[in-house]
Amino acid sequence: MYFTDRGIEELVERRGEEEVSLLWLGERLREFVDLNPEFETPVERLATWLARLDDDEDD
Repeated sequence: MYFTDRGIEELVERRGEEEVSLLWLGERLREFVDLNPEFETPVERLATWLARLDDDEDD
């Protein structure tokens, strides 16, 4: 288990029943990076990964 799994588990337990828009998520990610600029690169990588999930693997 990765250390981050605890945070993911807490997120699912606390907010797992909620539905949010990608616009809302994008705004929260921007807020987080504004408050924690040292995490800009990992947040950018996560956002890019999420944005490209449906891309064909052949591309």
